[in-house]
Amino acid sequence: MAATAVRYLRSAGAPTAVEPLPRPALRAVGDDERLPVDPAEFRRVLGHFASGVTIVTALDADGPAGFACQSFASLSLDPPLIAFMVARTSTTWPRIARAGRFCVNILGAGQGGLCRAFAVSGADKFAGVDWTPAPSTGSPLLPDAPAWVDCTIATVHTGGDHLIVVGRVEALGATAGGGDPLLFHRGRFGRFEG
Repeated sequence: MAATAVRYLRSAGAPTAVEPLPRPALRAVGDDERLPVDPAEFRRVLGHFASGVTIVTALDADGPAGFACQSFASLSLDPPLIAFMVARTSTTWPRIARAGRFCVNILGAGQGGLCRAFAVSGADKFAGVDWTPAPSTGSPLLPDAPAWVDCTIATVHTGGDHLIVVGRVEALGATAGGGDPLLFHRGRFGRFEG
């Protein structure tokens, strides 16, 4: 049917190829999207929400890559999906995107130092860190992580100055007992106390 349409357009003298429109310049936040509040105040107020802490890892042609991430959540049970948010300025994200797969390592209460090491930009984050390949994607599974979720990238959405990455869960696991989670609250690491 498409071939018939092209033949008709050619016989009518119509162009059969459309010149692509120029791509708009990428931008994170437009002037009309700016917050009516100071970004420091926004961060201070939302810092009252305690979150768990993860390290998102992947393996690409250059080796292991990863970054610390506190904006992680389960998204869907059927199909099994998770989501995390990453800054559009991240230098690690392009490597994970190219890999097309990743592992979310959910950190335990005693892993604040590991989290800090993965929060540094430009450093060799895997220096001195032993890891094993996650069972489905081969992404780095970090030692002593109480739980992990092995995923393939399902979709990526823009969200202001961040990207919202949706991952389809391919495998997951947790250690027996799991241990206490590493929490982040008001700029500091902490533990859950019941």
